[in-house]
Parts: sequence; C-alpha cells; structure tokens
Amino acid sequence: MAQLQWLQRMWQELHELPINSLLSLLFCLFSILFIFKLLRRGKPKYHLPPSPPKLPIIGNLHQFGSLPHRSLRVLSKKYGPVMLLELGHVNTLVVSSVDMARELMKTQDIDFANRPQNTAAKILLYGCTDIGFAHYGEYWRQAKKICVLELLSIKRVQSFQHIREEEVAVLGDKIRKACVTQTPVNVSEMLIEISDNIISRCTLGQKIAEEDGKMTFGQLSRQVMVQLMKFCLGDFFPYLAWVDVLTGFISSVEGTFKELDRFFDQVIEDHKTIMESGVVDQSNKKDFVDILLHLQRDGMLDFAFTKDNLKAILLDMFLGGADTTSTALEWIMAELIKNPKIMKKAQDEIRGIVGKKSHIDLDDISKMDYLKCVINESLRLHPPTTLLTPRETATTVKFGGYDIPPKTTVFVNTWAIQRDPAVWENPDEFIPERFKNSPFDFRGQDFEFHPFGGGRRKCPGLAFAAASLDFLIANLLCWFDWRLPGDNVKPEDLDMDEIYGLTVPKKHHLYAIPTLYSA
Repeated sequence: MAQLQWLQRMWQELHELPINSLLSLLFCLFSILFIFKLLRRGKPKYHLPPSPPKLPIIGNLHQFGSLPHRSLRVLSKKYGPVMLLELGHVNTLVVSSVDMARELMKTQDIDFANRPQNTAAKILLYGCTDIGFAHYGEYWRQAKKICVLELLSIKRVQSFQHIREEEVAVLGDKIRKACVTQTPVNVSEMLIEISDNIISRCTLGQKIAEEDGKMTFGQLSRQVMVQLMKFCLGDFFPYLAWVDVLTGFISSVEGTFKELDRFFDQVIEDHKTIMESGVVDQSNKKDFVDILLHLQRDGMLDFAFTKDNLKAILLDMFLGGADTTSTALEWIMAELIKNPKIMKKAQDEIRGIVGKKSHIDLDDISKMDYLKCVINESLRLHPPTTLLTPRETATTVKFGGYDIPPKTTVFVNTWAIQRDPAVWENPDEFIPERFKNSPFDFRGQDFEFHPFGGGRRKCPGLAFAAASLDFLIANLLCWFDWRLPGDNVKPEDLDMDEIYGLTVPKKHHLYAIPTLYSA
C-alpha cells in the first residue's frame, strides 16, 4: 500500500512539471534503464568451471599461497581438475590432470596458444617480442622458427659442446681444490655459475662475469627475473595501475631496461665490428648474436626483424636457459646426496663406461641409461617450473564441458600431475628405476610427464637443456664423491624446502663436501 501511494504522489508531481523538464527527466530515466540493460547483456552467461569461495575485491588471491603449485593441488582435489579462480580482476584457469592437460596442450592447443603479458614483461622484453611472452601469430611463428632451426637445433647444440667441456674443466679445478682441504662447497652457487656461463657464452660469446669480477649481464638478468615475478598491482587491478608509479615499481623496471638495452647495444656493436672485419668465420664457433646478425645481414629472414626483436630473443634465450638448468641440476644433486645408494649406482654406471679415460665424451653419455633415469625422476619430482608458463585464451573457449571466457589466464599444474597417485606408484618417492623401459619422456608428447611443457608453447630449448644436464651431472659424479657436511648428519635429513619464483629452486642452498675419486 505504501509503495502504491509513493507512485501516485510521484505521478502527480510529474504532471506539475513543465513539459521540457518532464521530457528531460523521462529521457534520463530511460537512458539509465537502457544502460543497465546493455550492461546485463554485455556479460554473457557462461557455464563456468567450479571455483572456491571468493573474497570481495581480491577474489581468490589469498588462496594462491607462497607455493602456488602446492596450494592449487589442495584446491583442485576439492574443486576438480578444471578450476576457475579470480585473482583480482583476472580470471585464472587451473588444470591439474593428465587428461585435461592433454586436451589443453594437444587437442585444443591453438585455443590456448596466447600468453598473458604483464606490465614488467612489456617493458623488459621489448613489448613482448620475445618467444616466451609474444602472442600467438605470424611474428611468434617466424621468431620460434628461427630459434628452433638456427639457434637450438640438435646440430647447433652439439656445436657448443666445446663450451660445456671448457666450463666443466674450470669447475673441476675448483672442486679439486676443495677436495684437498675437505671444506664444504656451495653446490647451488656453483651450479648457477656454470649454467650462467655456458648459456652466456653460447648466447653472447662472453661470460657474465668479467675477469675483474664485476658483474654485468648476470646482475642485470637477475634483476629482470625478480621484476618479472614481482607483484604488480596494475596487473590484477587495472584501475590501480597508478599505484605502481607512486611506489616506484615502474621506474625501477624502466631503469633495469635502460641498462639492459645499453648492454645489448654494446654487445651487438662489438659483434658487428668483428663480423665486418672478417676475423671469425667458423660456423661452429658462432654464438647466438653472430647467427642472428648473419641471418639479418644475408636477408635470410622471411619477416621484418628489428634490432629490438633481436635483443628480446637474446634475453629470452638466457632467461629460459640459465635459471631452469641450474634449478634442475640443483635438485638432481640434492636427490642423489639424499639417496647415497642411488648415487652409488649412477656412479658405478658412469665410471664403468668412462673407464680410465681422462674425460667424458658424447658417445659415453649416450650409453648412460641409468643416469637418464635419475635425471628424469628428478625432473618428475622437481620440474623447474612447477606451473607451466601461463597461457591465455583469445576468445571464448569450450573446454572440459565448461565455457572459458576470453583473456583468461591458464596454468597447468605440472608438479601436481607428475605426482598424481593415479598415474605414478609411490609418487612422492625418488625411484629412478620407474623410468627403465618407461614409455614416457620429456619431449612434450607424454602429458603424464612434461617438465618442459607441450604443444606449440613447449620449451624450444629442450635439447639444449638435456645436453647440459647429462654432461654436467655425469662429470660431477664420475670424478668426485659427495657427502653432507657434519659428522652426525644423515643424508635422509637433507631439507628439500622450495621457494617459488620464475623457477622453483631449493629454499636453502645445497652444501656438500667433495672427495676426489680414485679407482
């Protein structure tokens, strides 16, 4: 009754208004109703995947956790292998089963071929014109083709073997000095240094540390990795992007980019000078800068390839190769030191193949079947990137019976899949023998085991990484025995805590005492 009386009074008041005022008011009311109707129509009704309860404004950000691969596995057990989260204003799909990973990376690979591009990546990676963050399209296809055929082919990977051998020799000398004094060595730091030096020499033709000890590219690349992973408010709440300017985040990233750009300019100019002088013309001695400059100079590229494109790909090669390799090496050594019987079995195989030779060659590596089982098992338990580099939908996609809206970020929880008890027996135990005569390998076709991803977006540097892992571990195990520092320390008590970042390394560096092996 009260509502009826209110409407009657409003109708009387409207009649008393001048005609122009009445028309203006009616126009405003109809405009508001029309806008509301459009807004309701503008939001299609999706059949969305299940989602955990959300908090206002932040959505599910609080459930992402400090170790997202672990937090998301717990949530997926409750909400299913296809789960939708809202991270601020960003729809985020999490895939946590073999079948759904296969569907995403094989059957519907092209539907999920884009990459989300965050603020830091757009600044640091030359507008995301690298391989890792570039959107799927003609530029990405051509750039990847260059990398796969010219930079990361099996033949090219083998051509860099002399670099691996030289760096392993330097590392071996350092370890031998520690053997004399029986002092612990920081294995983690040692593996980071050799990984950085190998990829830096292959990419730029120089080590990241100059002889005077002054860090150049190594320091800058680490700043890049930190900033790519740093929380940026504008990426999750676009209307708060101005806060990132006030906090200094944007100026910090831009400062890193300017230093990095100057460094690349100098490297490229140095290479051009040498190339024009004709001093170096041995293909097996060329680094990535040489190769790209020759392709550009000789008109062998089928698309416009700018200097900025070249620099973006160079940075991509380093970021994609150095940190993932050192992280994988660290976990392999940690698992072997924690499991001395397995380490002894691997050493017996390696030493039996090498015999009395003073060095290990590629033919020896090809015969080390148990070593490959050890590496595979460590990659299963500790994939360097536990959540594959995210993908993004360009349009609405039907997936797993659900509607996935456009601009949805997509994570595949590789860590959870590779520890799925439905696929792996005793999934949390380190058992290399499970890979003996196993049908699974890490080339990206077996979605039960895909530490380097799969489909169009799998890691193009897979062959490069495999060559480094095999050769470095074989040398560390062949010439040295390893034990934890301390008289009463049991190998099984070695901590295996993780820390999340661009990769997922051990939280605490691995220290061990080396002893020179004598037959």
